[in-house]
Amino acid sequence: MSHQSEKQETWGPYPLILAGAAVGVLVTFVVNPRWGGFVLGAVIMIAAALRFAGYGGQLALRSRKIDAITLSVFGFVLVLTSLLLYNNELKALILSLFAP
Repeated sequence: MSHQSEKQETWGPYPLILAGAAVGVLVTFVVNPRWGGFVLGAVIMIAAALRFAGYGGQLALRSRKIDAITLSVFGFVLVLTSLLLYNNELKALILSLFAP
């Protein structure tokens, strides 16, 4: 009788990331959309760091490298967008670059 090694499904950091995302959404609706976006972006970048460190669990969808790069880019763009949300000078500069 041979024993096959069953690969156990691990949750890893998934509950931590899920709780952080819930806090980010709560901050978005209760406090300020700017800070909620910042929190969500930070949580996504934490997920990228954890995935890069090898803690996959339910966060693992593709290869570790592709997951880390994708999560890092999306998290950075979300943090940057949330920080620039109410910056009128930068908004005017960007609009002037794309205006005919």
